Amino acid sequence: MTEDEERALRAELAHLRQEHLDLDAAIAAMTLARIDPIRIQRLKKQKLALKDRIARIEDQLLPDIIA
Repeated sequence: MTEDEERALRAELAHLRQEHLDLDAAIAAMTLARIDPIRIQRLKKQKLALKDRIARIEDQLLPDIIA
């Protein structure tokens, strides 16, 4: 992996982590305000999808080393 590719992945990772935190805050606020449970469920699914994308990028940046 080149330095540019790694830099791009790290930038995307930072963006996805921030988006994940934003969704977490939105879900918490909507739960407290008792907003439509279906909307909350959709946001939770988005959050899980982001978590999966974050994990994939982390795996690319830190590959498993078999000792």
